Amino acid sequence: MKAIIPALLAVILISSCTSISISEDLSPAELIQRANEAMDRNRYSTAIQYYQALYDRNQTNIDLMITAEYHIAFIHYKQGKYDQARTELNAVIAHYNTPDEELLPQHFKRLSQIVLQTIEEKSQKRGGGSQDRSNLN
Repeated sequence: MKAIIPALLAVILISSCTSISISEDLSPAELIQRANEAMDRNRYSTAIQYYQALYDRNQTNIDLMITAEYHIAFIHYKQGKYDQARTELNAVIAHYNTPDEELLPQHFKRLSQIVLQTIEEKSQKRGGGSQDRSNLN
């Protein structure tokens, strides 16, 4: 019985890191909905895969690309991967440094700025280091 529990935990861990099959028929709205559902269940890897599919399948739609980029960065922030999130959030903000800034969804710029500020505040509380929370264990 004791041997079954570690084996079961290993199977769960491995399955949580695996790639999922995402139907090509899903609309952008369905991809976002499924990503949000995965986030609600703290299935960050699955949510990232849905947002990555959204990004990959909509290369001509900057609004959807920014949506995917922001949410992937936010997931990394939620995971405590602050350095990665910081880089990704700055990339989102860089989209707004163009003449077409007014045509882009403004809320992702503001949300990115807020999360970056939060990361900086957390870094200062830890003594100014930029080390990810995931590396502190």
